[in-house]
Amino acid sequence: MELLSGNEAIAQGAWEAGVSIGVAYPGTPSTETMESFAEKDGVYAEWCPNEKVALEVGIGASAAGARVLATMKHVGVNVAADPLFTAAYTGVGGGLVILAADDPGMHSSQNEQDSRFYALAARIPMLEPSDSAEALAFTREAYDLSERFDVPFLIRSTVRISHTKTPVETGSRAEHRLVPYEKDAGKWVMMPAFAKPRRKVQDARVAALKEWVEDCPYNIISRGSSEIGIVCSGAAYQHVAEAMPEASIFKLGITWPLPEQALKDFAGTVDALYVVEEASDYLSTQIKSFGIAIDQVPGKALPLDGELTPSLVGAAFGAQEAPHVTQQSDIPGRPPALCAGCPHRLVFKELTRIRAIVTGDIGCYTLGALPPLSAMDTCVDMGASISMAHGFELALAETEHRPVVAVIGDSTFGHSGLSSLLNTVYNQGSGTVCILDNRTTAMTGQQGNPFNGITLQKRPTRELDLEGIIAALGIEDIATVNPHDMKAVRSALKAATGSDGLSVIVFRAPCVLVDRARKPAFEVTDDCRACGVCPTLGCPAISKEPETGRASIDDTMCIGCGQCAQYCAFSAIVSTADAVKGESSVRL
Repeated sequence: MELLSGNEAIAQGAWEAGVSIGVAYPGTPSTETMESFAEKDGVYAEWCPNEKVALEVGIGASAAGARVLATMKHVGVNVAADPLFTAAYTGVGGGLVILAADDPGMHSSQNEQDSRFYALAARIPMLEPSDSAEALAFTREAYDLSERFDVPFLIRSTVRISHTKTPVETGSRAEHRLVPYEKDAGKWVMMPAFAKPRRKVQDARVAALKEWVEDCPYNIISRGSSEIGIVCSGAAYQHVAEAMPEASIFKLGITWPLPEQALKDFAGTVDALYVVEEASDYLSTQIKSFGIAIDQVPGKALPLDGELTPSLVGAAFGAQEAPHVTQQSDIPGRPPALCAGCPHRLVFKELTRIRAIVTGDIGCYTLGALPPLSAMDTCVDMGASISMAHGFELALAETEHRPVVAVIGDSTFGHSGLSSLLNTVYNQGSGTVCILDNRTTAMTGQQGNPFNGITLQKRPTRELDLEGIIAALGIEDIATVNPHDMKAVRSALKAATGSDGLSVIVFRAPCVLVDRARKPAFEVTDDCRACGVCPTLGCPAISKEPETGRASIDDTMCIGCGQCAQYCAFSAIVSTADAVKGESSVRL
């Protein structure tokens, strides 16, 4: 018996099923799945530039006869949707399982998308575990099912399943022999002449799946009182089971296709039927489409957004709230912030200074949108910064306007920013693009990417030439700048935003979590005039004394980057190393 998170259990289930190839792009809450899989014996795993590429690699490996695991977060399924829908036509060679890790509550995402709608739309079966034991078992068994029905299988987790550790019984690995590849254009070449017959194959498969799901072992009914029947799945089941132990519960382990007749039979055995799910109406909509009546919860309505809890479920059924300590209302907020010494900070500070319109992107640098920097105007999806900047420039072309600057990270640029920049160049766009190259994929846990040249399993590779790739697109105005140097950042931005053409600035310095070397901390001397400039950097090591308004630096948090000292007009911020020598300023 082991304690495994849902992510670790999915990796273990794939390994036990004989999976030899894993492909992914890191994205919370899915990231640890491929990291865990990559550590296992006898497997090959890689980070791909994006989820579409990852799934295409997976489909190719499956066509060649291997069993494959592809993992991504819910918004990554959007990126992979093109090959996903067509893979539902081609089917598989070796079993292919795709993890879609959803994020109710948006702990680290820009929306609360429900990936079950993708299963419905693509007509790909989806298994939905409610704990780590099921995550392991469902994944392991999904490979046999994938090959049996000749279709990829989706596994849906949510953040609570992905990251919660529960007991599991692990097993041994079942070696899988490659399914011999045989040329079959009718199966693998999805041009209209071949896709039309494959649609009929898909229809027959769906009919078989709908018959199978009526009696499959993943849907479990727990009989309780006949007064209340509740249909649920995944993490919601755990909350229902805790809050409503007396109810009859239909726990769905497969959420597409749904077992229509089994649900009708269950509804006929209870006086009132309810559906409990998180931030979605997927289950209730599908169940209603079968002609099954669903009752409104008698108590407080379930929230339309966010994660559920047992107390929320209990309140929905009129249960009194359990005694608990009320959270203090006077506790100050603690918003997230860029780390002390983050190489992105001065870029955002200077962008605020020039009042730029900043189209942002997905990454830890999105925190530059928060006070006191407040430097980002937009953030939509991976790669959108460059495309949206081009759109801003088009719309404002005939007006006097503030500088338009796109900000994107190195991993995100490799994910989808490159094609956006290609579009701007092709259409003779203008503006400024800032690529924040911190030598890693920082937000999801310091993973490798094509531009830092580090692979998932540390295989030999090469670091791609970021400036060379940009130049190859035909861009001539390219600068590489140390983002810790305020004057260099200011000068580069002034030159780029003053240009009539398209400029790209690569701000290159390692993330402080990659380069953990600490220099002597900085301190504030008696020369401080309480001008309030240094706190506007938003460094968590800098605070303001409430009585005097003077700045203060926490030497346990300060890593000695010296960014703040460059903004002090009174030389009141000095390195402790310089202070010992009697010096009063810092020069970087």
